[in-house]
Amino acid sequence: MITPLATAMSQLSIYDSLTGRKQIFTPLTAGQVGMYVCGMTVYDYCHIGHARVMVAFDMAVRWMTQLGYQVNYVRNITDIDDKIITRAAENGENIGALTERFIVAMHEDAAALGCLTPNAEPRATDHIDEMQNMIGTLVKGEYAYAADNGDVYYAVDSFADYGKLSKRNLDDMQAGSRVEIENIKRNPFDFVLWKAAKPNEPQWASPWGQGRPGWHIECSAMSTKCLGNTFDIHGGGHDLQFPHHENEIAQSEASTGCEYARNWMHVGFINVDGEKMSKSLGNFFTIRDVMAQYLPETVRFFLLSSHYRSQVNFSDSALDEAHNSLSRLYHALKAAEQLQGQTLSVTDELISEAYSTTAGQEFIAAMNDDFNSSSAISVLFGLARDINKAAKAEDVAQAWQLAQQLKALAQSLNILQQPVQQFLQALIGDAPIDGFSDTDIDAFIIERADAKTNKNFARADEIRVLLKEAGIELEDSRAGTTWRRA
Repeated sequence: MITPLATAMSQLSIYDSLTGRKQIFTPLTAGQVGMYVCGMTVYDYCHIGHARVMVAFDMAVRWMTQLGYQVNYVRNITDIDDKIITRAAENGENIGALTERFIVAMHEDAAALGCLTPNAEPRATDHIDEMQNMIGTLVKGEYAYAADNGDVYYAVDSFADYGKLSKRNLDDMQAGSRVEIENIKRNPFDFVLWKAAKPNEPQWASPWGQGRPGWHIECSAMSTKCLGNTFDIHGGGHDLQFPHHENEIAQSEASTGCEYARNWMHVGFINVDGEKMSKSLGNFFTIRDVMAQYLPETVRFFLLSSHYRSQVNFSDSALDEAHNSLSRLYHALKAAEQLQGQTLSVTDELISEAYSTTAGQEFIAAMNDDFNSSSAISVLFGLARDINKAAKAEDVAQAWQLAQQLKALAQSLNILQQPVQQFLQALIGDAPIDGFSDTDIDAFIIERADAKTNKNFARADEIRVLLKEAGIELEDSRAGTTWRRA
């Protein structure tokens, strides 16, 4: 039997930044996907822009896996860099200790956001040999040259297609550039492949003397080591398109003679209240800053609510709206559970059935249209509206069936998978609101029920008002009273 997802596998289209258009995804090897995403430089906590890249590619991996692809997801770690060296010196900290601390923090943030662990996370310092081999090939082919100061530079003039990803013309850039040509460079846009050692910096022996790799060569060496000279998808933030990804293409294709990546995916910028996020503007937020104020699933939902290529405006009001929207979806599930008298769970059989429905087909069409999670979430809201209608009409079977579809479809986005009350009662941070713990709230509910039984309606109303003022909403149904944090 051919399932809807098996049919949909051949209908996935992805926008390719190189060609500037959507195209049907055809992997190099049938049923398999090799994907490389530029990861973090680990000198500080990850910020909300990193979160968007994490969640966007996690969503893409989950959907391709849902379609039946075997995905080899590689995301590198840059653990040697000018910023790392500077931060370690400022802290009086060993570089290895600094990077390890922030790698652990990065993994904690990604897990909190509900992201899968990549299949491989190569570290730059573990691939110095591969970088030196690639640099040696480029020097031998006259795509690179050793300068008098001990640095090795890539000669951008040597690569005829330089600028093909960012759609920049080298001659135009040179004509409009105010960059003064350094004596050590042949062209102001030549970029460093190997940096000569400086005192008290990490360094490795090389054919060009002691030194360390430049940033761009790291990704070319690690991606081709893990996925081969040509692989299916290369991704990262939009800010990496030029010069980082442009330089990766130039050095990779010059050294291997092969096409580098078949598809290029770039995630849009995050603006904060309409302005680009920047430490200098004072609008810089780490993932931890944000999750101290909002539930991790709310943050994930906010990031998925816009198409991954679009620019997103980050603000408290946008996150408040995201939380309210996500809560509406959970409330629809709750309505069905209260009618049915049991808790929803998802099985492989239910997932397969969900994709066979009209809503399932709409969901597939949205996700196959360049991973359009925004449109896919609209499908979920359509199901939630239908659940609420069925619940109001006390159509138990219909409400339950639709709720199963909603939860089953949402699992590919990794939202709506918590127990309903766990989400609705979730508390940010460790301290209870106004001193009321979960146990306190449950005791108030019992006292209120006793008061109503004894016809002490004034005390019952008093308890409801008391809890409401503390941010707790009581919800009465035939199944009893439940509560949620407003």
